[in-house]
Amino acid sequence: MACEACEQFFASGNFTEVIASAPVVGALVALGFFILFIILAAVYIYTSFAWMDIAKKLKYKSAWLAWIPIIRWVMILQLGNFHWAFIFLVLIPFLGWIALWVLLLVATWRIFEKRKYLGWLALIPILGFLPAIGGLAHLASLIILGFVAWKDK
Repeated sequence: MACEACEQFFASGNFTEVIASAPVVGALVALGFFILFIILAAVYIYTSFAWMDIAKKLKYKSAWLAWIPIIRWVMILQLGNFHWAFIFLVLIPFLGWIALWVLLLVATWRIFEKRKYLGWLALIPILGFLPAIGGLAHLASLIILGFVAWKDK
């Protein structure tokens, strides 16, 4: 049915509607990218503050490293009692990335337990791969990270 509509549109030769709507479509796309940028910036700032406070509470001497994207993973590995050199797994495509991701999950599990929270809560981001609940899983992991950072047990 969509193909028939396209055929009718192109047969009519009425291209002025498409050309006239181009600035509106462009503005909406730009607005969408701007909103996405704001959301991603807010999540980055939130997680940086959370990991920095977790590091401070676990007496990590350079808690400010939570603000540097890849170096944050080094800090998480060290807080989870892994050697910092595991970060070089990021240089191995696919298998190295998966291995590093697993190590970060285990390190986060250990960090949550050090903060007296259930370690398995660190596994919530895995649910982000499920299409039906992916967004909720990411939101839940952000909320859990906030509890671990700012609510003492």
